[in-house]
This record gives sequence, C-alpha cells and structure tokens, in this order.
Amino acid sequence: MGSMTTQIILLLVGFGLLITGADFLITGASSTAQNFKIPKRIIGFTIMAFGVSAPELAISFKALASGNTDMVLGNVVGSNILNALLLVGVAAVIRPLRVKVDTIRKELPFLLFITIFLVILFLDAKLSGGAESVASRGDAIVMILFFLIFLYYLITLVKKNNQSVAKAVKTKKVVKPAHKLGVALLLMVIGLAGIVIGGSLVVDNATDIALAVGVSQRVIALTIVVFGASLPDLITTIIASIKGEQDLIIGNVIGSNIFNICIVLGLPVVVFGAISPDSFQILDVAMLFVSTVVLFICAYNNRRISRREGAGMLLLFIAYYGFVIMEGVI
Repeated sequence: MGSMTTQIILLLVGFGLLITGADFLITGASSTAQNFKIPKRIIGFTIMAFGVSAPELAISFKALASGNTDMVLGNVVGSNILNALLLVGVAAVIRPLRVKVDTIRKELPFLLFITIFLVILFLDAKLSGGAESVASRGDAIVMILFFLIFLYYLITLVKKNNQSVAKAVKTKKVVKPAHKLGVALLLMVIGLAGIVIGGSLVVDNATDIALAVGVSQRVIALTIVVFGASLPDLITTIIASIKGEQDLIIGNVIGSNIFNICIVLGLPVVVFGAISPDSFQILDVAMLFVSTVVLFICAYNNRRISRREGAGMLLLFIAYYGFVIMEGVI
C-alpha cells in the first residue's frame, strides 16, 4: 500500500513538473526570440523542436542498435501523425491558430515534400515484398542534406528579419523582452529539464500502477507508453495555446516533424545501415501522408486553423488510433 501511495505521489509530481516545465519553456522561448529579435517560430523550429525531439533520437539509436527497425519507423511515423493531428488539433480547439504566409508558402510545403519522399521510399520497399530497405545509407544522407537545406533557410530568415528589425528600431516599434537573455535561456533549460524528468516520472509510475492493478502489458504499451512519450509535447502545446504563443506551436510541430524524418530516422541509418519495413503497416504511412496534407490544407484555408478544423483533426486522430488499438487488442 505504501509503495502504491509513493507511486501516486510521484505520478502527481511528474505532472506538476511537466506543466511547470512547459510554462518555463514557453516563457523562456518567447523572451529568447525577443532578445535575439527573431521571429518566434524560428525558436519553435529549432530549440523547442530539437529539444523536445531529442529523446526520440535516443530511442531510434537504441532501437536500431538492437535491430528493432519497427520501433524506429514507428517512433518517427507515430510522432509525426500525433504532432500534425493531436497537437495542432488541441491547440486550435483552445484558440484558433493564425499561420504566417511564409509558413504556408515555404515551410509546410517543405515538410510535405520530405514526407512524400519518405512515403515513396516506404511504398517502394513494401511493393517489392519487403526485399528492399525503407532507407539505405544513401537515402539517409539525402535526408540529412534536406535538413541542412532547412537550416540554411532558417539562417536566411534570421538575416531577413534583422533588416526588418533595423527599420523597426528607427520607428521605435521594437517589443521589449519580458526577461533578459540570460534569464530567458535559463528558463528554457529548466523548462526542458522539467519536461524530460516529469515525462519520465509519469510514464514509469503510471506503468507501475497499471501493472499493480492488473492491466496487461499489451494495453500499457498501446496507451501509457505511447501517450506518455507524447505528453511533454502535448502539455507544452496546451500551455503555449493558452498563452497565445501560436508561432511557437506551429514552429514546434513543423520543426519536430522535419527533425524526425531527416535526423531521428536519417542519422541512425547513416550510422547502422539500411532498415527494412518488416511488419510495418502501409496504413500508418498513408496516415502520415494524410495528416501532413490535412495540416497543409487547414493552414492554407484563410491562413488560420479554426476550432472546427482542429476538432476535425482530433476526430481523425481518434479514428486512426482507435483502429490501431482495436487491431492490437483483437
């Protein structure tokens, strides 16, 4: 009984760390962008996206080192579907999302392009009867080159923004940061640490509690582990939406999805070699493509994602994931 009480307390502590960490991360990220005088979505594309996706990169390296290719593909495909439908859907339901013109014209098409690239690789491998690899070292190098192109694009964005800031200084339209740079960066570091530690506490203790009350390993894997891995992203998205930091949300989702395909999948393949599709389902990759297209279409429509569109995204995610759970249980 004492052990169960401890696990419940640690579970609550984990949720507390997640919420507080997300609050610190969003506040720090917003102030960092203001201090550097760069668009907030660039912070979302980079520090937030890469920071929150770092655990997924570690999972991919560990999985591929042990020969578990399904885990690597599932990690990337599942995360990207969840980001595009669940995170954006939740954010839009809380507060409709405004989308920048550059995001619609350049960043979302780039994400769609590399998503199609991955889908083509997967279908080619599946249609060959699984004899072909999903991604060879050559394919992975191309993915990393795509990522370098994306980074170069971000650098040009910063340079372009600096010119706009110079004009804004003359007209005295520069927004004063809420925190100085040192404090802002410290808030981001503390926030990321809180999110990582809190997420780990939630998953570990929720799993222990579920096992103690007789829930099967299969159900735990399909629910607690999967959603536990995405919980930091979800909490961060909710806090950002409540605070009205919409550029950070869009930047985080696009940056995370590009990072997942190009680096979380690409880098381990460069190190360990080609991976084959094994038992991976075409439905999952089809949903990856559909979720990215839906995100693009909703963003393109009046340059905003409405509450209704957000609700539609959530329903699509629930339908897909409901099917996956039913398939896994039955």
